[in-house]
Amino acid sequence: MNKKLATLKSLLGIEIQDNSKDIPLEFALDNTEEIIKNYCNIDKVPAELHTTHIRMAMDLYRMEQPGEEDTPLVETSVKEGDTTVNYSKVHTSEYMGSILKDYKKNLNRFRKVGFS
Repeated sequence: MNKKLATLKSLLGIEIQDNSKDIPLEFALDNTEEIIKNYCNIDKVPAELHTTHIRMAMDLYRMEQPGEEDTPLVETSVKEGDTTVNYSKVHTSEYMGSILKDYKKNLNRFRKVGFS
């Protein structure tokens, strides 16, 4: 098991010996690595972004719940009088934009100009 996967499991409270979540966790790590590399226009995630990469993977795993059958729901509206709460499914494209927004400050330090 690689160090990032072990760290991610530990931070999420998943037993290191529990291999049932390895594929979804590796997917979250791979996906966020791809997001970082594409946003920063780099070929390799620098060691200085290790913590940011792990945090992004944690957020992605918690929000998308890869490997689960049902898509997670988010609260869309609340009404207090006679208590009404509405939920809707998370749209991946909206979430990806928000996950990047939360980490742009850290990622911008490593961003390079990309030419088409």
